[in-house]
Amino acid sequence: MIEYLKGNLAELTPALAVVECHGVGYGVNISLNTFSAIQGKQEVKLWISESIREDAYQLWGFGTKAERELFLLLTSVSGIGASIARVILSSLTVQELAGIISEGNDKVLKTVKGVGPKMAQRIIVELHDKIGSLGIQAASPSASAAPVVNKEVLDEAVAALSMLGFSPAPTHKVVQKILTDEPDAPVERVIKLALKML
Repeated sequence: MIEYLKGNLAELTPALAVVECHGVGYGVNISLNTFSAIQGKQEVKLWISESIREDAYQLWGFGTKAERELFLLLTSVSGIGASIARVILSSLTVQELAGIISEGNDKVLKTVKGVGPKMAQRIIVELHDKIGSLGIQAASPSASAAPVVNKEVLDEAVAALSMLGFSPAPTHKVVQKILTDEPDAPVERVIKLALKML
């Protein structure tokens, strides 16, 4: 079992990091939070979770041990695979997610792409008692949850960027940030700014 990978960051995209260890390049799936944490670094250490299936062998990497523990908890919930867990961890910080689960705040959880009301409830019910044992400092999501932005522009920009091949989860977060900084920005400007950031 691989506990962590420490080596040179050979390549980096919002969804994948290639970490070179002793001449071997490991392709590691990452969340947007981990992407932000390791961006600009030459040497990185990623905590690893392995996913071994008949048709695929994947590595999932995290900038902190706490994020990996949350990922493992999320994937223990029925109906949640590694991809949805990554989307959740790309949309919310570890502290925000811990706060949401502790408070039973399914409203914020439902705003995450791909998480419906039933799944949000299931996450809270199944993880409520387990989250405390991780010792994560929970943050109230209300302060840092998705601020109100122009939903029409947001959806249009995310759709356009998805057609260009960018994955929706990181794109959504980047576009959300642009619209928070510039609430009146037209779609074209948002797309141009997002292309520079993605």
